[in-house]
Amino acid sequence: MHAAAPSLPLTIFIIAKNEADRLPRVLEAARTLSRDIVVIDSGSTDDTVARAEALGARVLFNPWPGYGPQKRFAEEHSTGPWLLNIDADEWLPPELVREIRALFAQGEPDRDAYEIRIAEIFPGEEAPHPLAYALAPVRLYRKDRGRYSASPVHDRVDLAPGARVGRLKGTIHHFSVRSIGDQIDKLNAYADQQVADLAARGKSLAAIRIFTEFPLAFLKAYIGRRHALRGIYGVITAMNFAFFRWLRVAKDYERRALARKAATRDQKERP
Repeated sequence: MHAAAPSLPLTIFIIAKNEADRLPRVLEAARTLSRDIVVIDSGSTDDTVARAEALGARVLFNPWPGYGPQKRFAEEHSTGPWLLNIDADEWLPPELVREIRALFAQGEPDRDAYEIRIAEIFPGEEAPHPLAYALAPVRLYRKDRGRYSASPVHDRVDLAPGARVGRLKGTIHHFSVRSIGDQIDKLNAYADQQVADLAARGKSLAAIRIFTEFPLAFLKAYIGRRHALRGIYGVITAMNFAFFRWLRVAKDYERRALARKAATRDQKERP
């Protein structure tokens, strides 16, 4: 029987809500890197908390404040000098685990933060398409050199001036879509959050985009993000992405129209 690999000086943190179906696989992979895993739950009604605790994670509850604030809360409850953030629908494949282990094998890594490629995997796929579109945000970083943005909708690490950034070769597998219906529900909720963020910042989207947003966003996803490579499912997900982009414009227009109507009514009612 082989001894377990030593835990790295690393806290892995995950934000979650109703992820009992996906979280165990995520945690099992994460445990091969570190035993210090923090799950921030925002009010699950399934077995998310019990399954996370059964796999050795520290589970803390925090009502949902938005993406950035929730990840900041996780940072504040992380103890390691290094932090690795993964989402509850993201999985660390063995080759990426080995690469991260090799990074720490000689002691302190020579960069302050590392970007990691994240590629989406659609239902029915076991691995990312070789030409799949991927983002590469900072996900592995020194706790004293980076912190998540306070934005409730923009999910990014803000680094200290002069921070040295590297990039890993491996890829996080992102199983973001359970089903078409689940994706639509998720995108609708995210559109609401984006509109609320625009209102809080005193910003708005041009009404003309109600006519242009959908076709341009579809082309962005289908061609620019290479959903065309994924067959019929690629068409569906590109349409959903375009609808989400259009929906946030429509909801922002509705918000401003209702505000104008309320302001006009208030003026008429004044003595």
